Amino acid sequence: MSISDDSGALDYHRAREAAVAGGAVAPPAPPPARLVVATAVILGLAGAIHYVGAYGDPAPQLQLSLILGAGFGFVLQRSRFCFLCIWRDWLDRRDPRGLLGILTALAVGLVGYTLIYGAWLPDPSGTRLPPTAHIGPVGPALILAGLAFGAGMAISGSCISAHLYRLGEGSPTSPFALIGTGLGFWLGFLSWNELYLWSIADAPVLWLPRHLGYAGALLAGLAVLAAIAYALLRSHPPAAAAAPTQSSPLAAIFQQRWPAWLGGLAVGLIGVAAYLRLSPLGVTAELASRSRQLAANLDALPTRLEGLDSFRGCATIIRDALLTPNGLFIAGLVAASLAAALIAGEFRPRWPSPGQILRGLAGGVLLGWGTVIGLGCTVGTLLSGISAGAVSGWVFALALLVGTTATLKLGRRLGLPA
Repeated sequence: MSISDDSGALDYHRAREAAVAGGAVAPPAPPPARLVVATAVILGLAGAIHYVGAYGDPAPQLQLSLILGAGFGFVLQRSRFCFLCIWRDWLDRRDPRGLLGILTALAVGLVGYTLIYGAWLPDPSGTRLPPTAHIGPVGPALILAGLAFGAGMAISGSCISAHLYRLGEGSPTSPFALIGTGLGFWLGFLSWNELYLWSIADAPVLWLPRHLGYAGALLAGLAVLAAIAYALLRSHPPAAAAAPTQSSPLAAIFQQRWPAWLGGLAVGLIGVAAYLRLSPLGVTAELASRSRQLAANLDALPTRLEGLDSFRGCATIIRDALLTPNGLFIAGLVAASLAAALIAGEFRPRWPSPGQILRGLAGGVLLGWGTVIGLGCTVGTLLSGISAGAVSGWVFALALLVGTTATLKLGRRLGLPA
């Protein structure tokens, strides 16, 4: 058994994939009451998009953030784009489909970012870095952050982005995981100065285009992704899907589970659009900023966080504005995932058990601490970082996989409940 959470939801999604996505049965129609609630959520989201576009400041950024967040949440829910679920599928069943979806997202991101860089910073060989790109320092602190974040994923049952979309599915653990994440942010701020002086301040900021050029960095990144995909497909090719049943396009979009590659393609395109028009994709800036603001108001932070606000990544700058681009991105994510889950019949709220509460809080603390020290999570540091050509994204990803795998295996060896 695994110590990760929401195993019942995971088993449900696997059974649904086998029966529906594989074409064995037609997807069941959602109950009318859920359609009514889903319609109300969609109308509310549309009203919010109109409101921030008319009265927000800056209106274009706020409106687009809400739209992209809604698209991101819908894609995550429909394609089950959860890093822990995908990695568990590989560990437990050697199913490569989810990993191929992540590789697709990274490939799209690499190509899209490279095209943007060519317009914004034609010569990458100087000392400048692309504006706002998630390119962080590489050192022992980053490895510790990845290990902690991976362990937090395994314990709580999801990464932060997946906990956000699982709020829309009625997960009993995600609310407590997000509370624990807030506590983890605070612990990260408390330990920042010591780690900064020990490892972060003098750590190199490695950006591949600076050393390889845009073409070289793009080819190197795509070659690594292609090699991983080839190894996955050669060792464990995906099982042949059953002949699909005829269904309407609406059922294919809103009720049947999306293929992993399609979800990865959509995530990559949303990430490129976000960087082109707003800022790199990320889901923790607002959460961490509000946690920092609360801790500062309670005089529970050091008087100075050395160098934290000078680094690229999911910024934790204290803001006075009620509506912020990242805050609306998260709101759109949760709202759209709720609507998608309701329409697909995957809104399954359950009362949390004491074990789910404990695992959510404990895992969330590790997620939050790893996010602060690693300057982002699986979306910011990993997806956006690797897309940006940052070595920090690759290092964080490797440390995260080690932390996740070790924690899962330790939990099974100790016989901890799922």
